[in-house]
Amino acid sequence: MPFPVDQIDKLMRTRRSIFPGFYNDREIPEKIILDILENANWAPNHKKTEPWRFIVIRGEGKEPLADYMQQYYRAHTPPEKFNEKKYLKIRKNVLKTPCLVAICMYRDPDERVPEWEELAAVSCAVQNLWLSCHARDIGSYWSTPSSLLHADEFFGLDDQTQCLGIMYMGYYDHDDFPAARRPVAEKVRWIDH
Repeated sequence: MPFPVDQIDKLMRTRRSIFPGFYNDREIPEKIILDILENANWAPNHKKTEPWRFIVIRGEGKEPLADYMQQYYRAHTPPEKFNEKKYLKIRKNVLKTPCLVAICMYRDPDERVPEWEELAAVSCAVQNLWLSCHARDIGSYWSTPSSLLHADEFFGLDDQTQCLGIMYMGYYDHDDFPAARRPVAEKVRWIDH
């Protein structure tokens, strides 16, 4: 089943991190969120452990998340390093974002594969999620603040599951988001003879 390679290339090469400050107020329909998560669910994973877990936060669920993230920042930042603007921005970004998805990893209880493979599988699921958002003109951004890397209790996770950050997702008013990569030739070595 061939796919239009030029469109797939364009999708991957134009994906960007779109930050909450660019999001507008348009809500993301639940069906679209579920379609995006279904695509994430098809990530490659060794021994079919399917280690990704997602927690969708929307509507009134955003307020407790904003409170938790602000409280964590205040409690874990030395007074001399505390930044009031950052403190307020944490709340603003959460409340402005139409949909947030906590990215979690469920560690195979039998540890049939090394932990790094489970992390790689979750990362592949996030890439599927990211590309699925981009294909639908939904901006997204994977953030890994310390507050979320230590949010097991907040999210009610069991001992086998850990939070790896959060994906901010929102429609945005199109603007130019330029990006560049160094040539791939600088990063490739060939062994062919």
